[in-house]
Amino acid sequence: MLKFTEEHEWLKLDGDIATVGITVHAANQLGDLVFVELPEAGSTFSKGDGAATVESVKAASDVYCPLDGEITEVNDAIVADPTLISTDPQGTGWFFKLKLADPKAVESLMDEAAYKELVA
Repeated sequence: MLKFTEEHEWLKLDGDIATVGITVHAANQLGDLVFVELPEAGSTFSKGDGAATVESVKAASDVYCPLDGEITEVNDAIVADPTLISTDPQGTGWFFKLKLADPKAVESLMDEAAYKELVA
């Protein structure tokens, strides 16, 4: 099950762990990515906190934490090769895994149909 935020992050839930990345729409808006900074595993964030940073040839952008939780894992592959985000943003281009403080909070996020309406 994929969920989406208005800030263009996606979440894929597996129990109380959410894999988080940016949407195809966001990746297309950013263009060619040249740098990624990820949070440290073990750090905690509140919903809306800047958790990661991406830089393209155009601009730097924050990737926001979609819900309250603790980072359990980061995707070092995108640090080594930021183009993975552009080529497969909702697959190999994921950013981090988040242990949700409240797994039910995911229900407050958009489903794919609502997100597609937002970016249409």
